[in-house]
Amino acid sequence: MSATADLVIRGGIVVSADGAYRADVAIKDGVIAAVGAPEAMPAVRETLDATGMHVLPGAIDVHVHFRDPGYPHKEDWASGTAAAAFGGVTTVFDMPNTIPAAGNAEILAVKHRIAAEKAHVDFGLYGLLGEDTIANVPALIDAGVIGFKLYMGNTFGKIPSPSTGGMLEAFEVVAPTGKRIGLHAETNSIMERRQTRLTAAGRTDPLAHLASRPAVVAVEAVSRACILSEWTGARIHILHISSADELRPLREAKARGVDVTGETCPQYLMLSSDDYARFGGIIRVNPPVREKSNQEPLWAALIDGTVDMIATDHAPHTPEEKTRNDIWSVDCGFPGVETQMPAMLTAVNEGRMAVCDYVRWSSFNPAKHWGLYPRKGAIQPGSDADIAVVDLARSWTIDDARIQSRSKISPWHGRAVKGLPIHTLVRGRFAMRDRTLIAETRGWGRSVHTIQEMPKAEPRNTDKTMSAIVRKPDANRKEHAA
Repeated sequence: MSATADLVIRGGIVVSADGAYRADVAIKDGVIAAVGAPEAMPAVRETLDATGMHVLPGAIDVHVHFRDPGYPHKEDWASGTAAAAFGGVTTVFDMPNTIPAAGNAEILAVKHRIAAEKAHVDFGLYGLLGEDTIANVPALIDAGVIGFKLYMGNTFGKIPSPSTGGMLEAFEVVAPTGKRIGLHAETNSIMERRQTRLTAAGRTDPLAHLASRPAVVAVEAVSRACILSEWTGARIHILHISSADELRPLREAKARGVDVTGETCPQYLMLSSDDYARFGGIIRVNPPVREKSNQEPLWAALIDGTVDMIATDHAPHTPEEKTRNDIWSVDCGFPGVETQMPAMLTAVNEGRMAVCDYVRWSSFNPAKHWGLYPRKGAIQPGSDADIAVVDLARSWTIDDARIQSRSKISPWHGRAVKGLPIHTLVRGRFAMRDRTLIAETRGWGRSVHTIQEMPKAEPRNTDKTMSAIVRKPDANRKEHAA
């Protein structure tokens, strides 16, 4: 190899979804040029000693809320992506419930501009899919969405939930595009009815939030979404899976060949209703952190592939917004993009899974299912040099005051963890080095929609879609005759 590399990471253990092995990694022009023995490396301008550390593909968090535009006091693209870099996360997908919501091409263009100016890591943007944005789908795709987000249940931002009829039509329109639809899969009518009754009964305690959203809200919503996906051929992704009960309809849909993926988050694997007394409103999130009995089935579902990936639902708020006495007035969510990798690496150290399993859930599978592999999600020649160099042996304690997010309050505060990203590279540039943010990488992040290549779409029942049935009879006759 004659070309001089920009950087060689030496002496580390390179981790893939299939295993781990000692190798050096050469990087040239933001791309991995070689992976192999030291003697196989090219001449190099700079080296990084990773002896004793693991070299992972950067995590891809397909579920964050960076609140920009609209809520900069909670988070913005600079602080949110700085947190991502400190957490070994090199690509994030941002949700559309900002102000204004990303429901048309003009608003999406504004978000692209803001993110491009501030982001330290790469990003994708969801477009809002609802009854009043169905007509905007083609323009949103042209404007550069990574996928769509549809809110089946109410959450922060109070995005209206579409009727089942509207949801079916939305799926019909997106299906031929091949884009994936992320779903907040909770049935809104059940939750609103229960919250109304709980409020009338004077329940304002933290556990009232859990009582308003029993697992049946997710079971019903996941089941309904999978049926509509099966009928239309739309690709879907179940966000923040929180309960053991919703795994059954997810497994059954996958067995039927439905193109559905799912994620869970560290809060559902590691926190439970037992923690409500300690954290109060700080733990409020949608869907809620549930009973401890849900944890083992969720871990098992990751191991057997029912749940495909780890995300965070990073949802920052200020301390004042998280510590109100009435649970119904507490904003839902908390930060997680910076603490996800340390929390999961702690589970690796505890022997719950192998480090290659973690790479599969945090990087390889997100890249595969969102059309970014092999540019993202792997350490191999030709892939983007998105890398987290981690010290699996580093023990430390999470301190909310020291995280990069503007939200300095979470139920992770005081948690002992083992495993820490030491360096994070995004397309070959250090975004975080030796636990220090590289300020010059602000604005280095770019949208990954330009490299996304989803498999060919397979829409179904196209003769029964809303657009097909409302055409004039003579148009239908000509089409059938042809």
